[in-house]
Amino acid sequence: MKTKSFKIIAGFSLINLFSLSLLSCTQNTSKPIPELKQIMTTETTNKLDTATFGEGCFWCVEAVFQQLDGVVSVTSGYSGGQVKNPTYKEVCTGTTGHAEVCQIVYDPKKITYANMLQAFWGSHDPTTLNRQGNDEGTQYRSVIFYHNNDQKIQAEKYLKELDVSGSYRAPIVTEIAEFKEFFAAEDYHQNYFNQNGDAPYCQFVIKPKIEKFQKVFKDKLKKKAE
Repeated sequence: MKTKSFKIIAGFSLINLFSLSLLSCTQNTSKPIPELKQIMTTETTNKLDTATFGEGCFWCVEAVFQQLDGVVSVTSGYSGGQVKNPTYKEVCTGTTGHAEVCQIVYDPKKITYANMLQAFWGSHDPTTLNRQGNDEGTQYRSVIFYHNNDQKIQAEKYLKELDVSGSYRAPIVTEIAEFKEFFAAEDYHQNYFNQNGDAPYCQFVIKPKIEKFQKVFKDKLKKKAE
């Protein structure tokens, strides 16, 4: 059974764990992710919208997207499988078909779906199949679950553009699939980094990823309260 990095590499030093954490974002990136432009205009901009992304451990995804201005809520959970109401233990076996994902509610008046896609592809390595850093298994696959045809068209278009842009040294393997069901993860997975910031996985995997993300997307972050 595959679990989080800190559970399966007990013999590694913290320095080795830190090095592994950086690989998930940087090993196949050859240049910055280009700015993406909104190409569809049929989205309703007077109400909140939803995006569902999987890019490895959902603790990381949650912590990253919580940074963005316009994001209202981020819920960790499971999508893309065949089992109803799966548990974390079941998903970790890799037999349910689910991916660890985050369902992100956002305000299209403040942040576009194009911005969300840019953040998605800019915050993980989409060229490693069923793996991010030391987290390995189909539950850690790179995946976009689109909620409508606009999202599908944009995701497919930008994937092709990124593949030919030279932003990555290897082909993108991100799955683009229709959203069907989302099952919220157990309570202890929610708001994980904010609740467990001192834990080893948070310090040596999530925190460096957030710091890198904040530098690249500094103009799209929530303003800190004064």
